[in-house]
Amino acid sequence: MTAHVPKNFRRVVVAAAVGNVIEWYDFYIFGSLAAILSVKFFDKTNPVAALLSTIALFTAGFLIRPLGAFLFGYLGDRVGRKYTFIVTLSGMGLGTAAIGLIPTYASIGVAAAFILFGLRISRVCAWAGNTAARSRTLQSTFRTNAGDTTPAGCRRPRRWASWFPSR
Repeated sequence: MTAHVPKNFRRVVVAAAVGNVIEWYDFYIFGSLAAILSVKFFDKTNPVAALLSTIALFTAGFLIRPLGAFLFGYLGDRVGRKYTFIVTLSGMGLGTAAIGLIPTYASIGVAAAFILFGLRISRVCAWAGNTAARSRTLQSTFRTNAGDTTPAGCRRPRRWASWFPSR
């Protein structure tokens, strides 16, 4: 069985790689700026608690990933991958922009931390969904001559590829 490489395969792989770099860059920035974010969005009287709260937000981003992959994998199966890409990219962009517009703890108090938490979770959920949709799109772009890359001869792509974004 020989493999057929489509014409747009290079473009799809480059787009997926660029998307992956941009997504991980957000995690890198949030983790690197944890000390600065902690004094902006949490109470300054206890800097250790503020830093630990910021690190907890960072950790929550990793814990919510499976939920985002499952939700957007399901959405991709129901309404299509292109629509899922648009929704997840928009969610990531809007979430990142909105995080930059949150007033500080000095302005609105503890609400700043809750807004940051909500936006961070929604952004990471969209990021995980984008990762899942991207992995499924890469998988479906490269097909064998038999035209089937799904398990056990299943002709319709299913959520199994979207659920495991590291595949």
